[in-house]
Amino acid sequence: MSQVKLSLQNALLTLEQLQQTPSREDGITEEQEDHLRQLGCHLIQHAGILLKLPQVAMATGQILFQRFFYQASLRKFAVRDISMGSVFLAAKVEECPIRMVDLANVFDHLMKKFHRLPLDPMPAFQQAFYTLKDATIVAEMQILKKLSFNVHVQTPYATMINYLKVLELIDHPVIPQLAWSYLNDGLRTSVYICYQPPTIACSVIWLAARKENVALPTTPAWWEVLDARLEDIENIAGHIASLYHRPLPISSLPLTIEQVEPYLRGEFNSNVINGSTAISTASSSKGTRVSRFS
Repeated sequence: MSQVKLSLQNALLTLEQLQQTPSREDGITEEQEDHLRQLGCHLIQHAGILLKLPQVAMATGQILFQRFFYQASLRKFAVRDISMGSVFLAAKVEECPIRMVDLANVFDHLMKKFHRLPLDPMPAFQQAFYTLKDATIVAEMQILKKLSFNVHVQTPYATMINYLKVLELIDHPVIPQLAWSYLNDGLRTSVYICYQPPTIACSVIWLAARKENVALPTTPAWWEVLDARLEDIENIAGHIASLYHRPLPISSLPLTIEQVEPYLRGEFNSNVINGSTAISTASSSKGTRVSRFS
């Protein structure tokens, strides 16, 4: 009988999983996959703000979203659907549940905003609402299935605050807030599924200190005291810093499964409003392509 090993640490990717993702095997380029992952995380963060969720819940949702697409292809699951499922599930995990109608209204608003469409309110309890509701329920079950119900997530926020106190930087006028912002931005990268939270906390402090020209202790080396490797700290910082040099073309990225193929062929144009390309939730009833139990 096989043994199951339980751990309170975050599940991390192997090098093989990181290099050969299901999306890459499905013909999606690395740049396209990176853009779609960032889009999903961007959507989750904005939805969490509008839903007034705590940052920990938004972070959990983005980490679940990233984990899911290392088990499934962006060609088969819509960014919109998995984003909604991730928010809905993360709110439960972090014990701040949300109403389905609020989630649907927020995502309908954000999809229109992202694709620069008229921000008309979604009709209450019409087909558009039920389309989003069904997509969310299916997506939540798919996330649980693909992750084998392992939705435990550790975030580095509390650890970072403790480290700032140890380094006597907690009262600095800029560094704590800047490091917190780097933690939030890092959710759009793969660092949260490649490194444990203490190492990520060290990296954002190092990055913020460099930005503010604040010297950190070297005798003994502060990262060794906090049980981190300088190579890992620099690698994480490089991933986060790279975000600021690669603007995300939000309005030209697909949110529904019907828009993915035109996007991959370079034919997707969100500004063309017709039955095939408009981001109307009512005309996008397919959502995630698979059934609930597939």
